[in-house]
Amino acid sequence: QVQLVESGGGLVQAGGSLRLSCAASGRTFSSYIMGWFRQVPGKEREFVAAIRWSDSSTDYGDSVKGRFIISRTNAKNTVYLQMNSLKPEDTAVYYCAADYSSRIGLRRDQDYHYWGQGTQVTVSS
Repeated sequence: QVQLVESGGGLVQAGGSLRLSCAASGRTFSSYIMGWFRQVPGKEREFVAAIRWSDSSTDYGDSVKGRFIISRTNAKNTVYLQMNSLKPEDTAVYYCAADYSSRIGLRRDQDYHYWGQGTQVTVSS
């Protein structure tokens, strides 16, 4: 069974940085797509970034492109989301997601089968 556990959320001032981690277990993830989504109460889940485990190809949502960086490490089976130049509008619960797929460009939450529990990120102005 795939398990995804996020960590690294917290409170940060606008302009600051945070790094989120997603520890993945239960599978060999070399054939998986790993994604980050975020959600604000009352709004739909928004695609943030994705990485194809096999070759580290990446994809970013327009609102975070140039500020956020997704990466992964084999040694720890962990996916990271480095968030820089944070804005108050980045405040949300951030979720890690995974799916057995070789396709990069999966941006809908229904494209992902496995989800973590989420971690809160709050950016103060």
